[in-house]
Amino acid sequence: MSLKTVLILLGLALATIFALVCVLLTRERSPRSCQQLPPEQEEVEDGQSLVFADLTPEEMSQVVRYLQGHLGVPLVDASRAKPSDNCIASVDLQVPAKAEVLRFLDAGGARPPREALAVLYFGKQAEPNISEFVVGPLPTPAYHRDVTERRYGGKLPYHRRPVTGREYLDINALVRRELTKAPRFLTACCESDGTDLAILTTAPRGFKSGDRVTWFVLFHNLAGTGYFVSPVGLEVLVDHGDLDISRWQLLQVFYNGRYFASTEDLEQEFVAGALEVVRLKQPRADSVLGSMRPRRPPGSPGPVQFEPQGPRYSVRNNRVTFQGWSIAFGMSPNTGPRLFDIRFRGERIVYELSLQEALALYGSNCPGGMSTRYLDGSFGIGRFAYELVRGLDCPYTATYVDRHYLVETDTPKTNQNSLCIFEHDSSLPLRRHFSDSQSFYYGGLRKNTLVIRTISTLINYDYIWDFMFHGSGAVEVRVHATGYISSSFLHGRGTDYGNRVGPHTLGTMHLHHIHYKVDLDVDGQLNSLESQDMEYEFVQDPWSRQSTIERPYLRRERLEREDEAAFPINAPMPRYLSFVSPNLNRWEHPRSYRIQIISFAGKHLPTNSSMERSISWGRYQLAVTQRKEEEPTSTSIYNQNDPWTPTVTFADFINNETIINKDLVAWITVGFLHVPHAEDIPNTVTVGNGVGFFLRPYNYFSEDPSVDSSDSVYFSSDQDAGACGANPLACLSSAATCAPHLPPFHFGGFLNL
Repeated sequence: MSLKTVLILLGLALATIFALVCVLLTRERSPRSCQQLPPEQEEVEDGQSLVFADLTPEEMSQVVRYLQGHLGVPLVDASRAKPSDNCIASVDLQVPAKAEVLRFLDAGGARPPREALAVLYFGKQAEPNISEFVVGPLPTPAYHRDVTERRYGGKLPYHRRPVTGREYLDINALVRRELTKAPRFLTACCESDGTDLAILTTAPRGFKSGDRVTWFVLFHNLAGTGYFVSPVGLEVLVDHGDLDISRWQLLQVFYNGRYFASTEDLEQEFVAGALEVVRLKQPRADSVLGSMRPRRPPGSPGPVQFEPQGPRYSVRNNRVTFQGWSIAFGMSPNTGPRLFDIRFRGERIVYELSLQEALALYGSNCPGGMSTRYLDGSFGIGRFAYELVRGLDCPYTATYVDRHYLVETDTPKTNQNSLCIFEHDSSLPLRRHFSDSQSFYYGGLRKNTLVIRTISTLINYDYIWDFMFHGSGAVEVRVHATGYISSSFLHGRGTDYGNRVGPHTLGTMHLHHIHYKVDLDVDGQLNSLESQDMEYEFVQDPWSRQSTIERPYLRRERLEREDEAAFPINAPMPRYLSFVSPNLNRWEHPRSYRIQIISFAGKHLPTNSSMERSISWGRYQLAVTQRKEEEPTSTSIYNQNDPWTPTVTFADFINNETIINKDLVAWITVGFLHVPHAEDIPNTVTVGNGVGFFLRPYNYFSEDPSVDSSDSVYFSSDQDAGACGANPLACLSSAATCAPHLPPFHFGGFLNL
């Protein structure tokens, strides 16, 4: 072999080795750039947020066993309990008193004892009643105390208890027995024997305290579709107030504008030819109004959001942290999502932010529709927050969290993946500027937001509850309504109460009003309320005595009493309302957080209504009161079935106490009027059906805190904007190679129904 050949082979070998080294180095670098980075560590000590944590299934079971062994009365599992039985209705966290919690969190005090609140129905007593017990300490209970009289001033009347699933089953059985007495009518009107009709409750139940009399509306029910938009025109009034189920009775029947004493009377009128019957065909799957089945095959997939180096937030136990934010989260089975100890940059902004109630109030010319005022807390806003669908309800790569509850059973239940947490790129600048004069540069920051979301299905409606945390230090709370409209059978002047949306379907007008509790602690517990708005003053031009100018000026006012801080729904309100601290920022303004409400609420129920006091929170778009432990919630689950003598009356919270330098709570109502229309079939869309509010820093800082964000972008005309080192946007092409391996799609939400 010649020397030339050896040199050539040696050169080829060296080139091959060099190429392999380059490949190996490249392969080594790529995983590093895509390697998941740990989220930034926050200041809040791990484990402190557990003081707010929802009960675990094990703790719930311990409470049940303790009560079964220490109350001295027989307890029947609520899932099969009759009204004449004793049962455990629910077990939830007893949130400790705020003073105890703050001593623990801020002053090194003892951790408050962990306790549960148990609600029991005592039907097997001389005087049936509802009682509430605090049970503790957990995880090994050793005591219980009856707190009913302390909370409510006396025993709770038994008729106020929410209707249980077992009670609904017994009512349905009664209705179906009564329907067998009108076989020819049912065949003619509905092509049915009554067994395949869906039965929907209304609420409240009667006209005075003590009533338990409910209208039930009947619908065609086709599997896989929403029956709510297929009424058959038949409604029945049932008295189910007696503790003896055998004494329940059907009081009235309504059909197509007429009332009858019984189903036998209805049948007799039909047989005699004296009844006008609208003959409905059984709906078909391919033509039913409520079908959500796709009408076209799947197209190309849409955009997918992902984190190139893993989530930039951290979830530990019940606490999530993200870019200066720290939030303890939980879920009440009754009132739904609740957040505590919300801090930004280590400072507490909000002690409690919680949903209180969701009201849906309907109009119709049918008895079921016109009498409906659903208070969804009574049904269970948190209990019916089911598993979220990955990739649709929340981003595919979001963090999904299970929630546990014990309601109407002695066994804890789990709604898997029913709360999600994710960072959301809104595709909108949080702030930006393009400079085209003096010097040329661009500066901006994407609006990336941490979102905590859950979705409740409350009979026909689905409410999407969002809590969003922005880099500017703002908190955004938002609710969207979707799901099915409720409907009545179209007859007479039905369109005075909505729009026709099907052959015989009236989409009934209704309002959604949502209530929140916001316990702001702005730079400490002691705050005041300040309003600011604009006025015009007419002044002579300082530089020209011949002319005048209309000059806007700022009118500031410190509100002193609760009555001044109760702003009626839909009435003009100062454009700026802020919780202010006695402390000043760098520019000598009080450190403040502004409340900004985005709402299109309908009209509140007239105050002369017999049931208005049960929803008197709806009088106000904003009311600010002194915080009191004895006023933990603005309503009660017992208000639904006795709105005429409400267990909790929010209007009584407002009694003109001072609100200067006090621990204050903002109670906020948002909502909208919904007049259903053709485009609400099959489902109401979220577009335009979202309301909420912001908590925005107002002189709380000395500058926008987002200037410290590592996501900031800045480049000038004399820089190479395409250089990754100078502009993080130029690094996105390499970040796009870090697409994650998505887990297989799985959904188990039907397993726990």
